[in-house]
Amino acid sequence: MVRRSAHRRARLARSVFFLSLFVASVAFATACGSGVHTPPAVTPAAPVAAEPLVVEPPKVVAVTPPPVLDPVIVLIELSDAHFKAGQRELQQGHVEAAKQDFDRAISVLLESPSGGRQDRRVREHFDRLVDRISAYEVKALAEGDGFTEKKYEPATIDELLALSATFTQPEPTPELKQTVKTNLESAPPDIDIPLNQRVLAFVGLFQGRLHDFLEEGMRRGSKYLPMIQSTFRAEGLPLDLAYVPLVESAFKPNALSRTKAKGVWQFMRGTGLENGLRQDWYIDERSDPEKATVAAAKYLSTLVEMFEGDWHLALASYNGGPGRVQRAVRTGKSNDFWKISEKPRLLPRETRDYVPMILAAIVIAKNPQQYGFDFEPEPPFEYERVTLSKPVDLRRIAEWSDSSIDEIQALNPELRRWTTPVRDTAYDLKVPMGTAEVIQARLTEASAGDLASLKYYTVKRGDTLASIAKKLRVSRTDLAEANYVKTTAKVAAGQQLIVPHEATVLLAAQTDRPAPGDAPDAVPATRSVASNTADAGRVKVVYQVKKGDTLASIARLFKTSVSSLQTWNRIPGSQIRVGERLTIYATRSN
Repeated sequence: MVRRSAHRRARLARSVFFLSLFVASVAFATACGSGVHTPPAVTPAAPVAAEPLVVEPPKVVAVTPPPVLDPVIVLIELSDAHFKAGQRELQQGHVEAAKQDFDRAISVLLESPSGGRQDRRVREHFDRLVDRISAYEVKALAEGDGFTEKKYEPATIDELLALSATFTQPEPTPELKQTVKTNLESAPPDIDIPLNQRVLAFVGLFQGRLHDFLEEGMRRGSKYLPMIQSTFRAEGLPLDLAYVPLVESAFKPNALSRTKAKGVWQFMRGTGLENGLRQDWYIDERSDPEKATVAAAKYLSTLVEMFEGDWHLALASYNGGPGRVQRAVRTGKSNDFWKISEKPRLLPRETRDYVPMILAAIVIAKNPQQYGFDFEPEPPFEYERVTLSKPVDLRRIAEWSDSSIDEIQALNPELRRWTTPVRDTAYDLKVPMGTAEVIQARLTEASAGDLASLKYYTVKRGDTLASIAKKLRVSRTDLAEANYVKTTAKVAAGQQLIVPHEATVLLAAQTDRPAPGDAPDAVPATRSVASNTADAGRVKVVYQVKKGDTLASIARLFKTSVSSLQTWNRIPGSQIRVGERLTIYATRSN
């Protein structure tokens, strides 16, 4: 009985187990087949006891304090920034602006708290600063105050003709000959260009060894060609002659040859004067492309008429002179340049090479890409004009027009110096586009002393040009020409002469504070150290101390003060050594 009951319970348990499996499988199949999931019954959760709120203390973030700036370094950097600004202004020719920046570079040191002046670094920076400004000042002294003649570039004609002396003229290739022939037939030149071996050889030379030279000349000349061709068209001249400057000067207005020919068209002094080009101490119109082109048109017209329309002889005479070519024609009993040039004794080598060289340059310049030249043409100069009634320093114009001295000189290449003519009461100056109104307003506001730093000498009884030149340490020729008189001219007592070499001192005006490092009771700096010499009449002198010299004796010698000597040379006391060199801004005597 007990065994049977146990058996029934086991069987019942197995039935319940299989029944549970069956129900579970049916539920799973139903769920998978219908895609609808019936959420299980949710049994209410037992309430959970709220946890106590834990408030964390705020995190302390360490803040790094900003670095403490060294006031001495800040002061030195500020001073150096002003000095560099002065450098940039000086590179542009802005002397007045440079003086102001140099002045600020020194002033920020002088005006620093007394503790800064005692710092060794400030003293060292001050010394270096004054030395650097003095170096620029020496340069200004060497250049003068607008009276030193500008620098010129070597004329390319010298280099080309020298090269032709060593140039072995090769036989032109058939391809080159055909190219030139095709170009001349498709675009005939307005002067005769023969297809001979000499012309073709120079075409090959320009394509090869002188490629970069000719390309640079064509690029530079592109801005002048419209003006030259317009002038030649008005004069009835062949337009192809506009390329003559390619060989003469590579279109450089400031080109100067070894024979003293000058400008784009390389006029000699006498030939320039004969054709209306003004030349004096202030102006040389040979360097003005527009005026020189007018003169060149006149001169070329004269030459071609002289040789009865033969442009080859006319070009030969442009180089060698008409008299020499006329003698060659008479002696050689021929008016054919090519036949004459076959006889070396009739014409110099330079002239024999000059004509085929010009013709070869014309061939290439008319079709540059055909011969392997590629360049971007330069636009013509654009400018306005301002009429000056008084002499003006070009550096003033550069500052007022916010341009550089180089730009103003490029617009006015006829000016030999930085000062416009002193006796021209209506001189037309070219200025950058859009600046004429501003410059005219500044000219109206400025005094004569602000326009140009001119210094005059009053002639005394017994003076001569020679004695005055020696006293002022200037050239006798410069003194005469700057005043439009001959070197042999006599001068009268009371006459005013322009001094043609007045220096510009760049060390700007200082205050009466002592220099860095001086004791509070040191002798204050004198104001005269920083004046413009045009106003203060001072010039820089380097004096070597001799035995027996004292600061007082040197001050009397140069008509200055002991305190000035101390300031200029940073001498803290009164001791000086034999052989020591002192910088002195001495009063220039009249």
